[in-house]
Amino acid sequence: MIDTLSWLAIYPELILLVMACVILLVDLGVTSARRTTTYVLTLLTLGWVAVVTASQAAGGQTIYAFGTMVVSEPMGNWLKCFAAIALMATVVYGRPYAADRGMLRGGEFFTLSLFSLLGAFIMISGHNFLVLYMGLEMMTLSSYALVALRRDHATATEAAMKYFVLGALASGFLLYGLSMIYGATGSLDVGEVFRAIISREVKHQVLVFGLVFVVAGLAFKLGAVPFHMWLPDVYHGAPTAVTLAIGAAPQLAAFAILMRILVQGLLPLAIDWQQMLTVLAVASLLVGNLAAIAQTNLKRMLAFSTISQMGFLLLAMVAGVVGGDMINVQSAYSAAMFYAVTYVLTTLAVFGVIMLLAREGFESEEIGDLAGLNQRSPLYAGVMAVGMFSLAGVPPLVGFYAKLSVLETLLASQQTSHMILAIFAVLVSLIGAFYYLRVVKVMYFDAPPAHVPATIEADKDVRVVLSLNGALVLVLGLLPGGLMTLCAQSIDSLVKSLGT
Repeated sequence: MIDTLSWLAIYPELILLVMACVILLVDLGVTSARRTTTYVLTLLTLGWVAVVTASQAAGGQTIYAFGTMVVSEPMGNWLKCFAAIALMATVVYGRPYAADRGMLRGGEFFTLSLFSLLGAFIMISGHNFLVLYMGLEMMTLSSYALVALRRDHATATEAAMKYFVLGALASGFLLYGLSMIYGATGSLDVGEVFRAIISREVKHQVLVFGLVFVVAGLAFKLGAVPFHMWLPDVYHGAPTAVTLAIGAAPQLAAFAILMRILVQGLLPLAIDWQQMLTVLAVASLLVGNLAAIAQTNLKRMLAFSTISQMGFLLLAMVAGVVGGDMINVQSAYSAAMFYAVTYVLTTLAVFGVIMLLAREGFESEEIGDLAGLNQRSPLYAGVMAVGMFSLAGVPPLVGFYAKLSVLETLLASQQTSHMILAIFAVLVSLIGAFYYLRVVKVMYFDAPPAHVPATIEADKDVRVVLSLNGALVLVLGLLPGGLMTLCAQSIDSLVKSLGT
């Protein structure tokens, strides 16, 4: 018989599952072109889930449920809360855009987004390899369908096919790697794998061989070089609302699965996987920043920007274990969590402005389409500028403190190799600042093109959420202490539970 604590641990997932099915049925009777009833129910569901997960996280309790297959603890619950809020913003920004392009003929945009979030929640809660993989597949299958949602658009269909084929390949890598780890340790439970490796009663060669495939599969989900080939094409080809849906909340789930597998399960092998992550980080920073300079399409530029940002996140993961000593683990992984959360926050603001400028028959995807935005709307130009400066790491915005926390972690290890990595990261960030500042220059100093309207119209909910989004990027930059402390406490709780 399943105890009450087990049901409590998956309470957010149950809410999402039940409400997604309810919304799917209710939508059958909705006749509004913008699916107002479905939209409101979706926002209420996400708000409910965000409150529930935040209250569970604030409680600080760690619950292992269903025979330790699922875990509910502060880090996972805060990531769920942030993912739910990110999807709320995505839905608000995306509804007008989707309606203008015939993507709201049914409620699939809302229900698929909820099922994708449910998959992300399962990934975040998973404490067993099979559960983690099940959540990953649920999230990605929903994402494939979302990318192809604009059925009459050839570019979106092509992007969905590329995403599906390459995603299946990456899932195969990950599943094969997990099966090798199971063969070496005899368990699918994350805690059991940790204890088996500590005991050294494992087949080490098989274990390391499986680790290579696991890291490759995880690198694909993060979009790290050389497993990044899907990211620019999918970001560019997918409808912008869907690009944000797969580029915001799922990044938090990708960070969670990185922590579950590499830290909670395979931390005794940190010396091995940190070397792999170092190569991925350096390549991602270099390729992402250099390739972004050559882009004229805004979405492709942001795709390569994402690749470079993930390189920075991986640098924090590299600095956790130093010479077998775990003294730097808490600061390194809390810096990585802070980076992931603030990156998603900034991405929401940037894509929100891109969708706001788009209109029926016009995508506003080229950098030149932002020309003269300050003359048309100083508010939206300001939000976009804040987003660009934050991604570039300009103080006092939150992106600066995210990068600074990663660099501090590298320097705190007092390793020469880590100091070289920190210097390299700063240099490539200076290169990356060029393409971010180019967008700001176009908005403030170029004349607006003749084909754009003189004023920008937006729904009230979009204006409010976008203004709050931009303000948060600034406020969290001025006062980052609260979020940094939250991340540190969450990671501290996770580290203390290692091996359980």
